[in-house]
Amino acid sequence: MPAYESRVDVPSRKKFFYPVNAELKEYLNKFNRNIKLPVVYSDLLRFNMSIPLLDKNGVDTLWQTVYYDQSEMNELFPNLIHIYVLMSADGDQQIGENLTIAQIDYCTFGNSKPFRIRVMNRFNDNYDYFYVKVADASRVYGLELEHILSPNRITYLTDGHTLIEEHISGLPGDVFIKQRMNTSKFNQIRICKEFVKFNERCFIRLLGDMRSYNYVVHITPDIEGNQYRIRAIDFDQQSYEGRKNFYLPHFFKENTPLVMLGMKHMDKATMRQYQEEERALIYNRMKLVNYRLSNLLKVMKADQISTQDKVDRLASELSEYHRKISFTKCHTMGELVEEQLLTYIEKKNW
Repeated sequence: MPAYESRVDVPSRKKFFYPVNAELKEYLNKFNRNIKLPVVYSDLLRFNMSIPLLDKNGVDTLWQTVYYDQSEMNELFPNLIHIYVLMSADGDQQIGENLTIAQIDYCTFGNSKPFRIRVMNRFNDNYDYFYVKVADASRVYGLELEHILSPNRITYLTDGHTLIEEHISGLPGDVFIKQRMNTSKFNQIRICKEFVKFNERCFIRLLGDMRSYNYVVHITPDIEGNQYRIRAIDFDQQSYEGRKNFYLPHFFKENTPLVMLGMKHMDKATMRQYQEEERALIYNRMKLVNYRLSNLLKVMKADQISTQDKVDRLASELSEYHRKISFTKCHTMGELVEEQLLTYIEKKNW
C-alpha cells in the first residue's frame, strides 16, 4: 500500500437512503433479481418481545433476538423458509420439508436495520443464515457490482422496499486481525497479497467504508500454508462518500495491522505486481460481462445515490489523483464509477 496521505475519519452521520427507482427495478427484473416475495421487511417488525443477544463470552452483540405471537409465527416462518429455498435451491420446495426457522435477530444500529434469519435442518441441526433488510439503491448497486466484477458470486433478491441477502461466511476482519495474523511468514505474505488485491478491488469500483468489521476473511487450507480471500459484507457505502481515501481500505485505522504487515513483507515492486494482477482480472471480467455492466452503469449514471457536494468533491479528488480532467465533467456517482473503470481499462497496458 502507498504511504499514508491522511487518515479516514468515520462518517459522523448515517447515510441517506435512496429508493430503488423504476429504472433500477427494470434492470433487476431483467436479471432475475426482483421477484414477488411472500414476506417483506415490514412483516418482520411485528415482533412482540426482544432480548439482547450475547456472544459466547457474555458480551452484548448489539443484536436483539426477537419473538412473535404464535399466529405470526404460523404465517411468517413457512414463508421465510420459502424465501430461503428460492435463494439456495432455485425454489425446489421439497428441500424445505426438513427446514425450520430456529431464530430471528434484529440489529437496530445498522443503516439497513437488518433481520438475520437462522434456518436449521431438523435432520442434522446444521444451520445457515440469510438477511432481510430495507432496500437501498446504493446497497443494490454495491451488491450487483460485487457479483459481476469481483471474484465472488453473491445471491440477493428484491421486492419493493425489501432486500434479501445471502449470508457471506468467513472470519470477521477485526477478529482475524486480532487472532489469525500471528502465523507463518509464508501465510503472512499471502495475507498481505490478498489485502493489496482487496484494496484495489474496492477502489476501482468505488466501494467505501471497508473498516475491518465490514469484511470477512475466508481461509482455505492449501498444499503449503493457507489461501486467503477478503470479502466485503457491507455495501451501504457504494459510491456515496466524497473523499477518495474513503474507498481505499488501507487508510482506515482499523486496518493498520494489515498495512504494517504489508510494509514488513513487500516492497513497492511486489505491491505493484499484485495491483496489476487484480486490475487484469477485473478487466477480463468487464469484457465477459460487458452487456450486463453496460446496462447497470446506464441506470446508475442517471440515478441519484449521493448528494451533489459529495459527487463534486470526489470528482475533484479523483481528477487530481489520476491527473484526468474528465472526472470533473461527471455529475453523478454512476458517472464517476464508469470513468473510474474506463481509466483502468486505459491502463491495461500499464
